[in-house]
Amino acid sequence: MKLVRLGALNNEKPAVLIDGKYFDVSAFFQDFNEAFFEQGELEKLEDIVKNEILEEVSKPERIGSCVARPSKIICVGLNYADHAKETGAAIPTEPILFFKSTSALSGPYDDVIIPKNSVKTDWEVEFAIVIGKKASYVSEEQAYDYIAGYCLHNDISEREFQLERGGNWSKGKGCDTFAPLGPFLATKEEIQDVHNLNMWLDINGKRFQTSNTKQLIFNVAQIVSYISQFMTLLPGDVISTGTPHGVGLGLNPPVFLKPGDVMTLGMDGLGEQKQKAVAYTV
Repeated sequence: MKLVRLGALNNEKPAVLIDGKYFDVSAFFQDFNEAFFEQGELEKLEDIVKNEILEEVSKPERIGSCVARPSKIICVGLNYADHAKETGAAIPTEPILFFKSTSALSGPYDDVIIPKNSVKTDWEVEFAIVIGKKASYVSEEQAYDYIAGYCLHNDISEREFQLERGGNWSKGKGCDTFAPLGPFLATKEEIQDVHNLNMWLDINGKRFQTSNTKQLIFNVAQIVSYISQFMTLLPGDVISTGTPHGVGLGLNPPVFLKPGDVMTLGMDGLGEQKQKAVAYTV
């Protein structure tokens, strides 16, 4: 199944995408949130899709993040060897973890706001995991049992805030609109091989990132298991698995987003996103 959320910001309703058409399921579920996954509603949704006549939403006014605000958005840094090389960093021996603020969550086609005083806002196409049930001290062999599905994520990053302002990376990762997610959550059966998905990102129609999830240093099972050794993963939590080479920071000279730039990105089986960069205004 493909889970989507439709409607104005902070007023989204749960829906499903079937053969290119949207169907409202808000009569059955409040939202695709922690409670939805925790209570096993994914299985109930499958039965409803098979057996109920659902109302079609012919012209959605907006597509929101494919999951409601989670308890946390956890990211894995430098998880592609070519990206580590372009940034001058060593290849990690263990996953590098950081957090994006949950207030950064936004829709796949929403504008991305370049923060106040920013001069180094950058792009990162990423493959994201959505957790389906509470996970603590999970083995790699068990990891897939705790996954609800997968989605596309643009890990927008302000490099000066991230790398030049002291402290950890989160300052450059958690700004408003810096976590476009979706357009849909693909449940596990939708993706045949999570480690063979092509991914790409264009800026103003020019290709900057091209890769495949087979290039991940730490694979999906390793990531879920590893993170669960340090914190409890809750239903609906999002794990973003890292970006390949081709970010603005890694270019010579570096290139960063400016107002009016358009990012288009996509992955096999997970759809496409499109965002325009806009200047911060009061």
